[in-house]
Amino acid sequence: MLLPTTLLNVCTWLNISCGLFERLFEASSGSPATVLCRCLSTEPCWPSEAAFAELENQLTGPVIHPQPAAQPCYSSPESEECQTVKLRWHDGSWRADNPGATQHTNFAAYVSSEGEVEACYLNTTRGYPCGRGSVSSVGVDARSAQDVQLAVKFAAKHNLRAVVKNTGHDFLGRSSARGSLLIWTHHLNDIEFHGIFKPANVPGTIVYHDVTVGAGVQWQEAYDTVFTHGRVLIGGISLGGTVGAAGGWLQGGGHSILSPLYGLGVDNVIEIIAVTSTGELLVANAYSHPDLFWALRGGGGGTWGVVVSATYQTHAPMPIIAASFTSGINMPSPRAQATASPTLRTLFTELVRSTPSLADAGWAGYVDMFSKEDQTRSVLTIMYIAPASAPNAIAAMEQFFAFARELAATSSEHDGKLSLVTTTITPYPSFGAWETANYRGKVGQVGDNVEIGSRLLPRDLLVHNHVGVANALLDLGQAYIGFFLVAGGAVSRVDVDAAAVHPAWRTALVHTVFGSPWPDGSSLDVINAAREKVKNGEVALRKLTPDGGAYLNEASLYQADYKSDFFGSRYDKLRAVKKKYDPIDLFVVPAGVGSEDWDAALRCRASQSFTVRTGRSDSL
Repeated sequence: MLLPTTLLNVCTWLNISCGLFERLFEASSGSPATVLCRCLSTEPCWPSEAAFAELENQLTGPVIHPQPAAQPCYSSPESEECQTVKLRWHDGSWRADNPGATQHTNFAAYVSSEGEVEACYLNTTRGYPCGRGSVSSVGVDARSAQDVQLAVKFAAKHNLRAVVKNTGHDFLGRSSARGSLLIWTHHLNDIEFHGIFKPANVPGTIVYHDVTVGAGVQWQEAYDTVFTHGRVLIGGISLGGTVGAAGGWLQGGGHSILSPLYGLGVDNVIEIIAVTSTGELLVANAYSHPDLFWALRGGGGGTWGVVVSATYQTHAPMPIIAASFTSGINMPSPRAQATASPTLRTLFTELVRSTPSLADAGWAGYVDMFSKEDQTRSVLTIMYIAPASAPNAIAAMEQFFAFARELAATSSEHDGKLSLVTTTITPYPSFGAWETANYRGKVGQVGDNVEIGSRLLPRDLLVHNHVGVANALLDLGQAYIGFFLVAGGAVSRVDVDAAAVHPAWRTALVHTVFGSPWPDGSSLDVINAAREKVKNGEVALRKLTPDGGAYLNEASLYQADYKSDFFGSRYDKLRAVKKKYDPIDLFVVPAGVGSEDWDAALRCRASQSFTVRTGRSDSL
């Protein structure tokens, strides 16, 4: 039951919270509560210290007060803590350990309705104060499923904006929100390897060799466990292995360099335990709450409840070979309109043309391309792996290497001089040996501001229009382009309706990503220009794949049509599941299922005709 419009207008005019009036009106109406606006930490409706103390007395873990990651350098610039901040600013492990940090700093910032940016920059000499930005005001450091249940019930009881965070790897700003209550799952880090595992309510004798990981477990930790037991796990890849193994990665679909061999993350998970908005702990699998299990596998993170753990099937290891290619293209002066050099265009077009053949030969992996803004310097790298038993893998890769060597020998400074640094194929006894050698303990890729976009590219498009694909990507003029061969193969052989992941995954061969960064302290005009560049890129790629989609875990918060791009034909069914398991909309995230019912700040229902005086907000 909604409050009368007159009363709402009075509350707004007086700049006070209507939370108390809402609850009184709902109680007197006898109807189920329909929340108008969430209570924020700056409002009188926010729970008292006594209420939080009572909550903490029931918890295993503490109630915490997250601070911006750079805050120690403002309060104690000469302290050891500040020196640690500076030293580890680009360290994903350190960021995951900090409840107030996000992996990309723009999602810890905040922009007001007046266009003012509030953040806490590492460089304290810029003259800006350390602002809280979008960092949650209070949080629960959950150490058990019961802690999560208590936190969820507390948020629902007090009508709070709740956000869920494990490691902070998130390009859609789903794990941070100004004035919110944080449910931090970082310390739900139990790992259990099962020689034999039977999911709940499964009939017969279906068993697996599996591993159960808590919501705070990171992929490097999960890998270490299964490698020790002589098995392989389908998981994410990042420097240091700090992406969460049972959080947004899984709920968004979860691609892996092993996906062409074994499928997406959602194809390998067999059971998920989650707390829904009622505080109930549910076991979801193919036989228990199968609709929720379906939605959790591709319907997006932070939307269905708080995942406590996930159980994955594992696979037998095999020897692999790894291809490494590193190249640089230099030009003495920028071309007109700073377009890609002819040499880079020739090299990349051949790579796109070769991709279906490389996939057929057993290769999978990542192409990364970085370019200066004026396009005078570009770097293109390839990191692929294939089963050592694949009969045509080496020949297929050597064919591309031979093309690159010939191009390097004939390229000119006028068109861009190509230099090859690495063109090697190396055997490894297992995926574990390769992952350990190339990613364990590494840092980077985080601690900056970036807006990214993405698109799933179907195999047929690459076969029949490789020139158009290459030109479209290079013409984006982006600082970074990723061209990830992480689909096809086993991904394409899974029933399209088996999970909620976008149907475009089942016809895709490549997931391409592009992005534009900006420096700390940038004005909103500069930030919006970077965003606009990404938006234009999305428009261009949508023309190539009008019926396609994007990988929602690595995409823009400002998709023109997020329902179609992130969920496709799944959206109506996902809405129905959302209403069933979260009828009070406690879990609402940017560009998530059901978010259209809320305003841009996800604070008030979009049906309201009034504007909250504190303004609409966004993370950057």
